[in-house]
Amino acid sequence: MSKLEKYASLLVEVGLNVQKDQRVSINASVDALPLVRLVTEKAYEKGAKDVKVNLKDDQLTQLHAKNKSLEEFSSVPQWIIDERMYYSDEKAAFLSLTSSSPELLKGVDPEKLQAMQISAGKAFKEYSNRIQSDYHSWCVAGYPSAEWAKLVFPDKSDEEAVDALLDLIFYTMRVDQEDPVQAWKALDESLHEKVDILNDHHFHALRYEAPGTDFTMELPEKHLWAGASSEDSNGVSFMANMPTEEVFTAPKKTGMNGYVSNTKPLSYGGNIIDGFKLTFKDGKVVEFSAERGEDVLKNLLDTDEGARYLGEVALVPDDSPISNTKTLFFNTLFDENASCHIALGSAYGFSVDGGKDMSREELTEAGLNDSITHVDFMIGSEELNIYGVDSKGNETPIFVKGNWAI
Repeated sequence: MSKLEKYASLLVEVGLNVQKDQRVSINASVDALPLVRLVTEKAYEKGAKDVKVNLKDDQLTQLHAKNKSLEEFSSVPQWIIDERMYYSDEKAAFLSLTSSSPELLKGVDPEKLQAMQISAGKAFKEYSNRIQSDYHSWCVAGYPSAEWAKLVFPDKSDEEAVDALLDLIFYTMRVDQEDPVQAWKALDESLHEKVDILNDHHFHALRYEAPGTDFTMELPEKHLWAGASSEDSNGVSFMANMPTEEVFTAPKKTGMNGYVSNTKPLSYGGNIIDGFKLTFKDGKVVEFSAERGEDVLKNLLDTDEGARYLGEVALVPDDSPISNTKTLFFNTLFDENASCHIALGSAYGFSVDGGKDMSREELTEAGLNDSITHVDFMIGSEELNIYGVDSKGNETPIFVKGNWAI
């Protein structure tokens, strides 16, 4: 079996865990067609009764972005929403394959980009709520386009760059190991061990210190840490991110104070944001600056009221497989699993006890943030120290010099 076939099998068996007579929905670009075809084949072999594939093309996306009016980007056609919700109502397994260049929409009017993000966020809010409460299985994975690969490997030809990036993706996915499925089971167990330790401590807050970062984050009273596999509302296990190296929870919406600086570039809305610093007071971003993409960062923060608050905190050791490649992927799925990160925007409902069954209003009462956006950015490094703070102010080292201390 080729590495690409093993990758497809992992996505179907571990990522989505496709069940007999389940529907599957795949969103991908034409660049990922070799993988999409294999995933489709293996999903049917697992017993799927329907595999719906939605393809996009980056060149067409660029043409639309440059030529459509701002008004056209300010709404999403109802039939697109209806199709997504049909598969959600059917509890389909959703696979999203990321391939596009992180600079796909560089130079596009920032107002258009903001309109696109806001209209999509509003249109798919109910779907996002279901994703964030594990209503049905979902998985995000990657496959290289030439444009993305050339950004990672600028000195290689298009073909060489794609091959090199695909090999790295195989490595991060543990496809090169003798038994990839067993390797993922071992990873799942190791991350859940950290989850159990953190849940047993039940810290009141986390304190971060590193160059450019001096930050304290309170946690909700009933917060829960999670990592690796999840269970959907039918009790079926799935892996939401592949690759993954993180354990995470949600912060208390009003509990952030201090400042953080990014340690890896953020790809957002087809643009790169880098060299940025955010200052928080009582949970809200009150000051921000960026050396690159400041206008895009501003539009992100202005998406809605919740976009200036945090919805996730994730812990990833500096000494981990993706980090050890010493490669900047310019892609959040991979870079966030090489670095501790936090996320602006909405929180996952399962981050508090009983949250999967709570309404958004109940989750808000439990201390979680709500927004139509959710954007992770990286703040981890080999110089980062993180301390768990109990209700009496006592501190326990969690990370020392970028790695686990518990």
